Amino acid sequence: QVPLVESGGGLVQAGGSLRLSCTASGRSSSNYAMNWFRQASGKEREFVAGLSWSGSSTLYADSVKGRFTISRNNAKNMVYLQMNSLKPEDTAAYYCAANFRGGVSITPSDYQSWGQGTQVTVSS
Repeated sequence: QVPLVESGGGLVQAGGSLRLSCTASGRSSSNYAMNWFRQASGKEREFVAGLSWSGSSTLYADSVKGRFTISRNNAKNMVYLQMNSLKPEDTAAYYCAANFRGGVSITPSDYQSWGQGTQVTVSS
């Protein structure tokens, strides 16, 4: 497992943009898929976007398709989530997660390492 730390959250008006970053500290000897999940107050954690180690496989939740883009820089152990055209319903704590045992999955229990989360608040 690799410790993960998110950054880049904040308060933004509807229609605005934010870029989240996730740093994987230390080095892992294995390749790993990376996801972003989010959890709004009083709701279950939900899948947002996922990306394989090579970048050849990406997956997005229907609610963010066309607005969010996941990317990674393996040399820097970084994963990013570019969020455009933000809506109030995007308000949530956003978490990055790493899966060392398989490819991209939408299931939180498939992921072994998690960050502490970064809050995104979108005002109307």
